[in-house]
Formats: sequence, structure tokens, C-alpha cells
Amino acid sequence: MPARQVSLATIFQKFATIGAVSFGGGIVAYLQRLLVDDTKWLTDDEFLTKLEIAQTMPGLNAVNMCILVGDELRGPIGAFVGATAMVLPGAIFVGVMGILAAQAHAAYPVAHAALAGISAGAVGLLSAITWHTGKKQFLKPLDLALLLMTFVLMSIVKWPLWVILLVMGPIAILAYRPGSKGNA
Repeated sequence: MPARQVSLATIFQKFATIGAVSFGGGIVAYLQRLLVDDTKWLTDDEFLTKLEIAQTMPGLNAVNMCILVGDELRGPIGAFVGATAMVLPGAIFVGVMGILAAQAHAAYPVAHAALAGISAGAVGLLSAITWHTGKKQFLKPLDLALLLMTFVLMSIVKWPLWVILLVMGPIAILAYRPGSKGNA
């Protein structure tokens, strides 16, 4: 696929903005809104495909998405610019906060309350993006069964992620192998 002619400055500005304003799991919601709704750089299906690939790669999903999209838009330099733009605001923030925390030497209850609020917001954003991007899968009984089994193993049984992957991975592959009913 030929690279689209989106400027490197635009790639940097868009991903740096997301890197600066997103928290936790909510970053996927920002990426979906930017890449699918606002810029139309990706369709819903392309977004899900890239997200799935990003999740299989080592590293942070959001940075991996920036690499994949940046590469599609402008090749290797676009991938570098996208990843750098996504990471830079957070790196600056953490550096400044580290310096301030080292100087403070005292616990601040207001800071803990603010972080709790941010966490709740991130959960809400992640829930919204999960519904928005995956609503087709919630209508398929096999997809719903796999989702519920994974949820139970993770949230109720409290198995480690690697065990869940070892159990659910083969089940999902078997269910969706070529020629199976799940793959129809």
C-alpha cells in the first residue's frame, strides 16, 4: 500500500495531543476517535486490525498503534515520528512529577483522590471504546461465550494472564479455525 501524503508535522501534532491528554486505558478511545472519526486515516475494521496487531507486539499498545499507522502514512520515518510524539508528553510529565515528588517528601491526599478519579475516567473510556469498536462481536454467541469465559477466568477465578492465554488461546483458535462454524 503506498504511503498517504500526511505531513510529518500533522502526524506529530495528532499523536502528541493524544499522548498529552490520555490516561490509562482511555488512550484507545482517543486513538479510535482520532484515526477513524476525526482524520479518517483508518476505517473501523482497519482500526481493529491494527489494534489486534499492536496487542500482539511487545510494548505498549498505543505506541505500537502509532508505529503501525505512522508507517502506513509516511513509512519508517512516519512510524518514528508517531511513536516519539505519543511517548514524549508522558515522558516529560513523568520526569517533572518525579522531580517534584522527590522534593515534596510528604503524602498528599488530594493527589491520591485525583488519581482515583483519573482511574475511574479511564475505566469509563475503555468501556465506551470496547462497546463502540466491538459491538458486532457482542451479538455473536461464540464471541460472547469466549469473552465471558475470559472475564470469569480473569476477574472471578483470578488466574494469571499467561495461564488464561494458554487456556483461551487454543480454544479460540480451535473455534475459529478455517472451515469451522465459528469462522463462518
